[in-house]
Amino acid sequence: MKKVKKFLLGRATIVALAILIQLLWILSFLYGFQVRYSFVNSLLGLLAIFVVLVIVNKNSNPSYKIAWAVLILSIPIVGLLIYYIFGRSDLTKWTRKRMEAVNQEIEREVQANPEWERELRELDPSAYCQSTYIKEWANYPVYKNTATQYYPSGEEMFPAILEALESAEHFIFMEYFIVEEGYMFGKILDILKRKAAKGLDVRFVYDDFGCVTTLPAGYYRQMEAWGIRCVRFNPLYPVMSVIMNNRDHRKILVVDGKVGFTGGINLADEYINRIERFGYWKDTGLRLEGEGVWSFTVMFLEMWDYVYKTRETDLSKFRPETYQTEPFLSDGFVQPYTDSPLDHETVGENIYLNIINRAERYVYIFTPYLITDNEMVTALQNAAKSGIDVRIVMPGIPDKKVVYWMSQSYYEPLIACGVRIFQFKPGFLHAKCFVCDDKIATVGSINMDYRSLYLHFECGVWMYQSKAVWQVKEDMEQTLLQCEEINMEFCQKRPAAIRTFLGVVRLFAPLL
Repeated sequence: MKKVKKFLLGRATIVALAILIQLLWILSFLYGFQVRYSFVNSLLGLLAIFVVLVIVNKNSNPSYKIAWAVLILSIPIVGLLIYYIFGRSDLTKWTRKRMEAVNQEIEREVQANPEWERELRELDPSAYCQSTYIKEWANYPVYKNTATQYYPSGEEMFPAILEALESAEHFIFMEYFIVEEGYMFGKILDILKRKAAKGLDVRFVYDDFGCVTTLPAGYYRQMEAWGIRCVRFNPLYPVMSVIMNNRDHRKILVVDGKVGFTGGINLADEYINRIERFGYWKDTGLRLEGEGVWSFTVMFLEMWDYVYKTRETDLSKFRPETYQTEPFLSDGFVQPYTDSPLDHETVGENIYLNIINRAERYVYIFTPYLITDNEMVTALQNAAKSGIDVRIVMPGIPDKKVVYWMSQSYYEPLIACGVRIFQFKPGFLHAKCFVCDDKIATVGSINMDYRSLYLHFECGVWMYQSKAVWQVKEDMEQTLLQCEEINMEFCQKRPAAIRTFLGVVRLFAPLL
């Protein structure tokens, strides 16, 4: 009963109801005009055609265009309204301009090392091409002098996070999508409060939409009262806004500029299996130590300066070498990257596509969702048709049933071309990892769905011949032992009506 009451009176419910009331009011207002004045129908029809032509001529994903075109032309009064509020995937012009100004100013501090690039090109021209794409289109270079450590679960990564936080002597930067009061965040918060009290520069960014059900509305003020500088990305208000379409889905932790963490792991107890939700929660993370952490520091400061409306004047105090007295260990090549809805470049998806298209022997993939576009499906199919061992590991227990069923609707066309699909029997798999040919891997926050690939701020690390590459491969092999392989019979045993329904719903996947 308490949970029901909490849900009904929760911020998420109140905001959702407020937006729904606004939508219904506007729809009833427009419908009234439509009934009273016959010319309104013709006007809406012409407007629908015009908007669809604008959408079709945009430089965006074809699946996204088709979904909106079908909705707008089928039900103009509803489709036009929903598109105006939620369909414009770009940030507002003013927001985009301000964020771009911040990014350009800070990213000048990130410089490529020609010697490392030359070495990578001589070692592996194909890997060099992938790295060059990230440098040119995500604006983050490749590094050496950086050690990597991969964690196959949240509970294995958590002690390393606590140890790194305890070792902090100068500053701590944290940026997360979901933060929930509980054991995990409580342990972290204790350290942050102690470090802030000692005078360390402790900063925290959380996505307000991601935390709408897990943190009180004014939690950032409480953090500030403890001495932790804290801001919310996209504060959630009960007002319809296109900016709500974009979320900060990144997971970044930087300590003293020389140790960094990322991956799929948020700060909530299910991520370390302290509590059970959807069976065993399988997630992964990555620790960097060395010069490559600088890119994560820059990513954080870009977001911080945008949200906090400030400018960092002295970035030298945040560099990895500032507080490191001994040389960093070298562990292959690492290249942290970020993906943003600002630049009209689908960096996360293209990194995935580059790995798939350049594979020579195998590509193994962890992803919680498989709701993607035709380009990705075709790349996976063509790789498998060419004899590449393509394996995708999905959850066995869903966190969102509709999304789970939609993901399964992609199984049949992939399996028919030779892609092997597995479901993790113990529970929910939230990891986002690729490993290829024993030499390339990426670990990060980017799901294989439209929101991650097109609408969210995301991050990850591309690696070549690093220790973590082998660790990802080993984890993939061990996880496959706990999986059920999906065959064509599984796909075809569903009633034809359900399969048809899922096919229709899949048409609107880009809108979810």
